[in-house]
Amino acid sequence: MGIENLELLTLQQIWWIIVSLLGALFVLMMFIQGGQTLFNTLSSNETEKSMLVNSMGRKWELGFTTLVLFGGALFAAFPLFYATSFGGAYWVWMAILFCFVLQAVSYEFRLKKNNFLGQKSYEMFLYINGSVGVFLIGVALSTLFSGSGFMLDDNNFSHWISPYRGLEALSNPFNFLLGFALLFLAKLGGAFYFMSSVESDEITKKALASIKVNTILFLLFFLAFLGWILTKDGFAIDANGVIFMQEYKYLRNFIELPILLVMLVVGVVMVLLTLSVTLKKEKMCCIKIGAFGVVFSVMSILLSVGLNSTAFYPSTYDLQSSLTIMKSSGSHYTLSVMSYAALMVPFVLAYIVYAWRSLDKSKITQEEINKDKHGY
Repeated sequence: MGIENLELLTLQQIWWIIVSLLGALFVLMMFIQGGQTLFNTLSSNETEKSMLVNSMGRKWELGFTTLVLFGGALFAAFPLFYATSFGGAYWVWMAILFCFVLQAVSYEFRLKKNNFLGQKSYEMFLYINGSVGVFLIGVALSTLFSGSGFMLDDNNFSHWISPYRGLEALSNPFNFLLGFALLFLAKLGGAFYFMSSVESDEITKKALASIKVNTILFLLFFLAFLGWILTKDGFAIDANGVIFMQEYKYLRNFIELPILLVMLVVGVVMVLLTLSVTLKKEKMCCIKIGAFGVVFSVMSILLSVGLNSTAFYPSTYDLQSSLTIMKSSGSHYTLSVMSYAALMVPFVLAYIVYAWRSLDKSKITQEEINKDKHGY
């Protein structure tokens, strides 16, 4: 049976799974942003800093590409969500985009001769991208649980109620939990990557110290976030398509869809195992296990907000305007064609893995940086 013969609801669910996977991969790739916040912390001189910058400079395009894939999949599969969120909450999304533009510019111009802003300014831009950008992404994703102030008219045109256009999410302190959790997770990922890609005992020693601090901060905010979503009322859909508030909705989703609970528990255990073994042995260990753990955990959380009759983009102004995967998706034809195109994704991922391994065949050394006149 071909993809085009699948029911529309099945295609909608498949594409929410794909979007959740891309979102999880993007969160994993934010180790690049996290690493950018550690340039000054882990380096003792300009040579060491250049080693760190070049380590991330060779990978930053992959993170940006993953973000584009994530946004593109949302746009193609769930266009009403894209129009409502990116069109309505545009100030917060513009702030995020601006942070990523700063990243691209900074890597290219940091060491350019006669740049009028100077090296330190571009390094500050990279820090802003790695801290403010990641935090705002966490706040934006958190609104999938807390809701946003918008409404849909009879023609499905969205109207944003707040004049702050998405920045009002910062007025809800619960949204900060995911923002800070992602920030410290990104810092952990950055420290791990530096240990694997840079040849320096001093940097490794400082990276381990960074991991100790950021592990505590990450667990504090991540567990608080989990506690919040698992105990709060959620936005459920009844058999008639009416949206209502249901007690412990997201906890119910994990219980009623056991695969999500297994993914979450296994993912968290894998991350904790990687952190504990690394700190115990005082050297990088189980980094691949930790990476898969991040993907499993984030993917399970994203799946829980869209599946099992749940409104994944809730409206706090007009409950019935809340978006579901059924209401916001593209047509059956669009999703079918996209599904065939998605069959090429494994080949693209295989190429990325190949390119990644080619770039990481050997660690960055001081000698390499001193000889490279075209580095970042």
